[in-house]
Amino acid sequence: MSANSTLEHILVEILKVLKPKQEDLATRAQVINELQEVVESVQSLRGAAVEPFGSFVSNLFTKWGDVDISIYLPKEGGYISYVENDRKQRLLMDLQNPLRGQWQMVQLIPAKVPILKCESSHKIFCDISIDNLKGQMKSKLFLWISEIDGRFRDMILLVKEWAKSHDINDPISGTINSYSLSLLVIFHFQTCEPAIFPPLKDIYAGNVADDLQGLRTVAERNIADACAANIKRFRKNIFRRVNHSSLSELFISFLAKFSNIGDKASEQGICTKTGEWVCRRSNKRWSLKTDPILIEDPFEQPENSAKAVKISGLTRISEAFEISRRRLSSADQNQDSLLVTLVRSQVSQEIRACLSNPVSYGGGYQSHLTHPHVHRNVNLQAETQNKFQNLRLESNSNNPTLTETVNMYGKFEASESITQNQFQNSRLESRSYNPSMTEIVQAQSQGQHSGDAGKSSLSIGGLLLGGLVAGLGYMFAPEISKAVDGLKKFRDNSDDDSDVRTCFCNCNP
Repeated sequence: MSANSTLEHILVEILKVLKPKQEDLATRAQVINELQEVVESVQSLRGAAVEPFGSFVSNLFTKWGDVDISIYLPKEGGYISYVENDRKQRLLMDLQNPLRGQWQMVQLIPAKVPILKCESSHKIFCDISIDNLKGQMKSKLFLWISEIDGRFRDMILLVKEWAKSHDINDPISGTINSYSLSLLVIFHFQTCEPAIFPPLKDIYAGNVADDLQGLRTVAERNIADACAANIKRFRKNIFRRVNHSSLSELFISFLAKFSNIGDKASEQGICTKTGEWVCRRSNKRWSLKTDPILIEDPFEQPENSAKAVKISGLTRISEAFEISRRRLSSADQNQDSLLVTLVRSQVSQEIRACLSNPVSYGGGYQSHLTHPHVHRNVNLQAETQNKFQNLRLESNSNNPTLTETVNMYGKFEASESITQNQFQNSRLESRSYNPSMTEIVQAQSQGQHSGDAGKSSLSIGGLLLGGLVAGLGYMFAPEISKAVDGLKKFRDNSDDDSDVRTCFCNCNP
């Protein structure tokens, strides 16, 4: 077996262990439901809604991943308004005592974005914030971006685990946060040859942080519609060269690209908005920034997402890249040496157990090496949560209901298949601005035999069926029972049995 094939095999085994399963989704659904009950018991938070975001919503979390949660306060008429940090801290303090009666390690962190850190009764760590609308929108953007190519999610999971194994994924100790790591992966996909991702300005030209104003539903819909149209345009470009790199090739080239980041960072910054290295001194937005490394937040320009990195942390980060690159590029590789370089000890133990008894392992990961369309949709069981995670729990506020929120994302995913199958004139409507579940299923089932468009159209059916059956059975069962029945019929009538799937908190994508 060649060195690259050995690495490819190990990366596949690592993903089997890292990717969450149905029970991991169900557990997080219970955590969200429990927190909603506690929030409703707090007088100052009456009418507020518990809304998950971060890597859970972006579908970029591992089975050990925490859950980022925003408590969205009711707003007059549904208009976006921002809450002062002092009030956010007071509200989190109001929540602190009730949570301590049920959860553990409840601690208030008075940061730029105040956070209540805690561990749920299900041993899931949670970061709770107030009205973190920017973080929620970034989560959705990452979810949508990941639809372009399924290797993105695999790379994110592998890179985050690799960073943890080298102890460089901890902003508190002066190293890099998960959000910035994800931006590095996006940048790698933009600058590899041929490019896998476009500059993010080609997906959303505006500054998301500035565009979140006015009526919330309208602002979010405008961003979603723009992203949907631009992603569809990028994917339909027949002149675009296709990158067929395997995961092992992408991973090694990723390490090589940033192995000298310690030296390069003082002169150049990373801009995923344009997809290029940018001279720090000549960029007016960055001229006053003195951070050791600059990774611009493409959705909140000119913020530096890596501003927590210290000089000593940057040195450690650069060394980890270079040492790992040398080890993985060596012809003298074996399972043990690769695992030491790529994962933490507890993950390594699980992988060894999996390799020694593969029949009993239910991972279900399928390797996808060189077929570009396959890269978009893999592992239904582990990935169905990406629609469920965008839920907006129904409350007494002016927020859309859970069904309406799911429908919004159904509309986004259905847009390409509808267009390709002459459904431009089908007016999808519901109680608000969203299509009904039945209309989405009907529109998509019409296009299920139309090649790649058909496969894309299946994603909402597979994703919602799996995610809803796995997680939402614990919550709001009466509200969604009809939708689930419809989706079951849709899946039963489909002849496409391939696994399908469809893009943060400040620090946790």
